[in-house]
Amino acid sequence: MDITTRDESTYVVADYLLDRLVELGLDRIFGVPGDYTLGLLDHVVGNGHLTWTGCTNELNAGYAADGYGRLRGIAAVCTTFGVGELSAINAIAGSYAEHVPVVHIVGAPATVAQREARPVHHTLGDGRFAHFMDMHAEITCARAALTAETAAAEIDRVLLAVRDAHLPGYLLLPSDVAQAPVRRPARQLPARTDTTDPEALAGFLMDAERVLRAAGSDVALLGGLMVHRLGATKELTALIEHGRLPFATTVWGKSLVEESTPGFLGIYTGESSDETTRRLIEHSACLIMAGVQFTDLNSGLFTQQITRSRTVEVNARTASVGAATYAPIELPTALAALSDLIGAITPANKPVLQLADREPAVPLRGDAPLDQETLWESVRRHLGDGDIVLADQGTAFYGMAPRRLPEGVTFVGQPLWASIGYTLPALLGACTAQTGRRGVLLIGDGAAQLTAQELSTIMAVQLPALIVVVDNDGYTVERAIHGPNEPYNDIAHWDWTRLPAALGGTGVITARAGTVGELGRALELADANPSAITVVQAFVPADDVPPLLASLTRVLGRAATRTA
Repeated sequence: MDITTRDESTYVVADYLLDRLVELGLDRIFGVPGDYTLGLLDHVVGNGHLTWTGCTNELNAGYAADGYGRLRGIAAVCTTFGVGELSAINAIAGSYAEHVPVVHIVGAPATVAQREARPVHHTLGDGRFAHFMDMHAEITCARAALTAETAAAEIDRVLLAVRDAHLPGYLLLPSDVAQAPVRRPARQLPARTDTTDPEALAGFLMDAERVLRAAGSDVALLGGLMVHRLGATKELTALIEHGRLPFATTVWGKSLVEESTPGFLGIYTGESSDETTRRLIEHSACLIMAGVQFTDLNSGLFTQQITRSRTVEVNARTASVGAATYAPIELPTALAALSDLIGAITPANKPVLQLADREPAVPLRGDAPLDQETLWESVRRHLGDGDIVLADQGTAFYGMAPRRLPEGVTFVGQPLWASIGYTLPALLGACTAQTGRRGVLLIGDGAAQLTAQELSTIMAVQLPALIVVVDNDGYTVERAIHGPNEPYNDIAHWDWTRLPAALGGTGVITARAGTVGELGRALELADANPSAITVVQAFVPADDVPPLLASLTRVLGRAATRTA
């Protein structure tokens, strides 16, 4: 973008902030308006490069921004002071936990109201205006309360921190400061610099070469989320190809590499892994770990058996071989260097380990009642190139995650923060981040009830989407953990096929599916109308749980009832 085109006499802080966001790659801002933000929103509407997407509440707006940021590389959500920002704080915390760069712009009371400590609305009435910014201190990488004098420098500082740390940031913008004149940017924001120490990199490669040569052809790779967050998927793919490596990903890093790539072993989840995958990852002579962070739910409740002495590990700004750690080394740089190294020592005729297609041969009989196995296998067979699959935490995520995805499919979930209902608004963000791609939302009925209002925005924006609501009559995951028949795991029953019309949708395809045949016909109808929104209410037994989730809930259940 040309940042020198605005009339300097009318250029204000709001323009400066928005132009910087556009410069970083945004074309959309999510949020809910409030009186402290209305002046800023006039500038959003008049910017020419940005679209305002108003959401039904601030939490959903934060989730939408998170979905956008995962696919776009940066996002922004705008809320009003106090009531608005606190409604969004759960979403911002999730973005922090899962390394998503989201800029939270908060419209605040005018500086005179703050200076005079007035008990204005949306405050606690005590004349203090820093409470809510302080609440964000643990879930943002940078914060600033903007003034007319410091706005430009502070905006640049926070935005660069968000971009470079891949974490959320917070900007408190008083209503009068948004309209304060400011000099337009004289130059583009500085590019991110590679902080790799050449000597540290050389030491890492020398040790890595020793371990790799000793392992010979018995080298495997495990990829994780941070490769995606740090923009190093091309480097990882090149490393796999040059080394002709068998590889798996954690469930947190699913679809990091095309799952049709030769050598793909599936998903590694500790003891809950497929046995062949587990053996090849845990018992290879050398394991390269790239951007892997083990959490309880992506490690089979910390049952991974990785021997440190045989690992070559690359993280965000460190690299290690066995117990020796080298820093600073940037992850993309380390992967590129490892790719060159392994390419030089790997024979060109090394065979690539290719596992047979291990998807279960599920008999999809038309009159068979749906269960978790036939539901997810049916959905998988109807995924197409370019689909963005968003699987909500619970049976949807753990039912779909172990299945091999077709080429060109992106998988989005939230297994660390694990806030149910996240994926419905995230569908709005993800599909507006990369327009033209179909969204496929897989979500349980309990989770969907938390954020169902945002279906109205999805319909208003007219996103192409297939939405499968898994109606298993309540919180099946919680039933599997504890209290299978207790009332706290029950929910009110909704007719999801009637909801789109109630929310103002037109032209939405709806279907109810209790058998394999009914689901198949609904999915075929969605395939035949790829630009439409299709909502399928799929009925499965309340006590049916996918195998991966069953193995996790058994351990979680023991922990939930442990007294010492």
